[in-house]
Amino acid sequence: MNVRIMKKINLQLVLLLLCAFSIYAQNPILPGLYADPHVLYAEKTGKYYIYPTSDGFKNWSGTYFKVFSSDNLKKWKDEGVILDLKKDVSWANANAWAPSIVEKKDKNGQYKYYYYFTANKKIGVAVADNPTGPFTDSGKPLIDKFPDGMNRGQNIDPDVFTDPKTGKSYLYWGNYFMAGCELNDDMISVKPNSTRIIIKDDTYYSEAPFVFYRDGFYYFSWSKNDTRSEDYEVRYVKAASPLGPIDPSQSIVIIQKEPKKGIFATGHHSVLQIPGKDKWYIVYHRFQRPDAIKMGKEAGFNREVCIDKLKFNKDGTIKKVKPTI
Repeated sequence: MNVRIMKKINLQLVLLLLCAFSIYAQNPILPGLYADPHVLYAEKTGKYYIYPTSDGFKNWSGTYFKVFSSDNLKKWKDEGVILDLKKDVSWANANAWAPSIVEKKDKNGQYKYYYYFTANKKIGVAVADNPTGPFTDSGKPLIDKFPDGMNRGQNIDPDVFTDPKTGKSYLYWGNYFMAGCELNDDMISVKPNSTRIIIKDDTYYSEAPFVFYRDGFYYFSWSKNDTRSEDYEVRYVKAASPLGPIDPSQSIVIIQKEPKKGIFATGHHSVLQIPGKDKWYIVYHRFQRPDAIKMGKEAGFNREVCIDKLKFNKDGTIKKVKPTI
């Protein structure tokens, strides 16, 4: 076999390997700088969606939200801006952070999407008929005051959860503290006297709550440490009720930095169950590899979105996730 043919075969092999890598490579899964990802499987479309914070803005000063869609959790399509504070929200114009979304059916069997977001360190809600919008803001903040008994921290990082046992929906939020409440059926107002403080300080907790249900237990998970710290990580505890009580001192790490891989600040996550299967994923952000770790505190707003498998032991505890490249 002559040299020319050998070179041609080698080139074809390289192209095949690159093609295979493009199909199966995982992280980061979104192009560019994004953070605080909330992942959703929509029954209406049969697709997956990620709703992130638009990152790369100094001091988290972004003012718009985007969404990405996928058929297979590997290739993601940019569906564009779904909510722009300066155009679509009358009560806030800055700090578009950390969204969360839920799919619900109304009394007529029509799908509705309720999108909870942080703006001006308050929590709002917008509604749409489709997971890609257009979304219409409710016209006022849903959460704009500290829960009773708290006078420090921030009303940020909403997480919405629907209990599969009862159909009731709950909202969780808070930096320094974790609060929770039951939502009314309209999904844009809070049930009176349902708000409670679930975690009262930042000894074991910092921000970004996320709650999910598996095999009779409610998994309360959150981020610990500052998002600008390389030690930002995800922790969890199990509970018997969607509003606790929980003991954060018993929390266990799910995912944290892997310095040998150049992976730092793995946090602000959401969890996805593949419909009908006991197959789970964690979607989270980390400092952009490989350069953000050199940026000091500014790494905290230069982040990228990743996904990894989430596995459970026989006793229901979560196996520690090793973040991948």
